[in-house]
Amino acid sequence: MIKLIVAALRHPITILVTVIAIVFFSWLAINNSKIDIFPRLGLPTVYVAQPYGGLSPEQMEGFVTSYYEYHFLYITGVKYVDSRSIQGAALIKIEFNEGTDMSQAMAEVVGYVNRARAFMPPGTVPPFITRFDAGSVPVGQLVFSSDTRSLCVLCSPPCPASPPLPHSEEIKRPWW
Repeated sequence: MIKLIVAALRHPITILVTVIAIVFFSWLAINNSKIDIFPRLGLPTVYVAQPYGGLSPEQMEGFVTSYYEYHFLYITGVKYVDSRSIQGAALIKIEFNEGTDMSQAMAEVVGYVNRARAFMPPGTVPPFITRFDAGSVPVGQLVFSSDTRSLCVLCSPPCPASPPLPHSEEIKRPWW
């Protein structure tokens, strides 16, 4: 420790330049860092789930999944298409390149789903199309507990005829 202090006293210009460099690059890093409340997590993915009761996995692959895979290759920004066919259902995962406008991609997926459905067996119901991103993942959990009331009473919405909960007027609003 003493050697460090002695070296600093013998070379004050070096120490001064080092401190100025650290301060400058710290300021530069802070100014160039992007701050976002809801950052993009880089999950540009859309799932298409197509139910069709009574078909085996091989039939789902031949009659349903192959048409979707063929049409999804024409969507702008597709990185790859992955599919799974099971008894009575097909699940297709479409992953997009980073920076793809997901609103535009979702619109294209819906359009190509409608186009592919024209080639499918009669009675095919519309698929479930889900965009997977940070907004579709829960970020918190609300927990109810009470020593005197059941969970049904706590979670049910209050109806006008029910008496108010005791001390409910004492609940304070959050500061914001």
